Amino acid sequence: MPQIDIFDTTLRDGEQSAGINLNTAEKIEIARQLERFGATIIESGFPAASPGDFDAVQRIAGTVKNSIVTGLARSMKSDIDRTWNALKGAEQPHIHIFLATSPIHMEHKLMKTPEQVVEIAVESVKYARQFFPLVQWSAEDASRSDPEFLAHIIRKVIEAGATTINLPDTVGYATPQEYGAMFKYMTEHVSGIEKVKLSAHCHNDLGMATANTLAAIENGATQIEGTINGIGERAGNVALEEIAVALHIRKQIYNTETGINLHEIKRTSQLVSQLTGSLIQPNKAVVGKNAFAHESGIHQDGMLKNPLTYEIITPELIGDASTELVLGKHSGRHAFRDRAVKMGFELSEEKLNKAFTEFKKLADRKKEIVEDDLYVLLTDQQINDTETPVYKLDSVQVQYGTANIPTATASAYHPNGDMIREAATGAGSVEAIFNTLERIVEGKVHILDYRVTSIGKGRDALGEAVINMTYNGETVTGRDVAQDVLEATAKAYLNAVNRQIIKTGQKIKIAAV
Repeated sequence: MPQIDIFDTTLRDGEQSAGINLNTAEKIEIARQLERFGATIIESGFPAASPGDFDAVQRIAGTVKNSIVTGLARSMKSDIDRTWNALKGAEQPHIHIFLATSPIHMEHKLMKTPEQVVEIAVESVKYARQFFPLVQWSAEDASRSDPEFLAHIIRKVIEAGATTINLPDTVGYATPQEYGAMFKYMTEHVSGIEKVKLSAHCHNDLGMATANTLAAIENGATQIEGTINGIGERAGNVALEEIAVALHIRKQIYNTETGINLHEIKRTSQLVSQLTGSLIQPNKAVVGKNAFAHESGIHQDGMLKNPLTYEIITPELIGDASTELVLGKHSGRHAFRDRAVKMGFELSEEKLNKAFTEFKKLADRKKEIVEDDLYVLLTDQQINDTETPVYKLDSVQVQYGTANIPTATASAYHPNGDMIREAATGAGSVEAIFNTLERIVEGKVHILDYRVTSIGKGRDALGEAVINMTYNGETVTGRDVAQDVLEATAKAYLNAVNRQIIKTGQKIKIAAV
């Protein structure tokens, strides 16, 4: 069967979602999982955007071996140079250059004539080919571009050396018929198009990203771009797990293969959701918690008689097997290590010991330890690779009564090692904790968003708190878990502050190199 390459942009376009800010360790962990997932290409960031992005792209390029690692660049020599410096150590250096081609973008954003845009595109591709064997060129806002002009500029960049042509529906405007027709037009009117990969990149502003992507495949696309869980700018990108499963379930229609390891879908989705703090809607196709739930009596009756009556996708297909009791308080270090390895974690001895210590603490308090609990513990250890001094919560206590003013008392270690104790009141328990911790940290805090969710089931389930805030004017997101949601809240607050401290420290370190 023909192969459809999967271009994952979770770490670049996906991270542009409001409220998402991944650090380098988290990006590396997601990249490793995307490699296991089977992504052909991983767009790991925008090297010219910031020192942090450059560092992440460079480190991912040195870590991932079985997927091609790419970086985004504007049609500027400085961007291309920066991207080459980040990716020259990769197994197959790949660059993704973009330039707008729609009339509205050329006139109002670029303030260039169509002729000038063609010249810039050609020169940037020629320059990139001096370094990169693989050059992808994207016509930003292709779906609102003039077809004749689009065919003309594509012809020119292919002649200049582009190896992939990407036609994005940048603002999610196209219908499936229109988007498919654009691909068909290019395959019929661009000489040399058969020598390059033709890529689709769809946004979901009108809810048609999946349909548009499949229409592109029907009309000649050989690569599709998207993100895990459909995260991304505005309404998001096409969800790669939806495309992979659709092409598998309806292979008799599409007659293609993707090379995706479908059994890694659930884990990949779970990891991205956990590290980005972006919740998956319950009825989300393929990976939502209700995707395999059957409430209707008629549906349940059919399922009992033959699951195929109402279930076209099985949980096992995407690696969502039933969660069983996996370990208990009597489990030893060897059993814990074995389970970690089976779950795909590669931890150093030090990190494994720390994770085991946390597991034992949890096992003393929680009746049943399931895989979801272990996943959180092990992931937290895997991404914890900083030695920068940070705030560390020692204790938090809340006094609350319907007739009393909520009061929180907290103690925490300052990055310099000193113990700090503070107390404050608030309109509720959570605000009291926030007010107390703001007295402890050195900086101005403004809470933008806050939520608590359960991990797994049962009254003793772990609670995960996610806080989006500004700290000294910089937006940052913190997350942490505990059985007590107020403890999780306090830890998540300090996690957000610490991430900004670490980020600032990284910027200083990188700038000094």
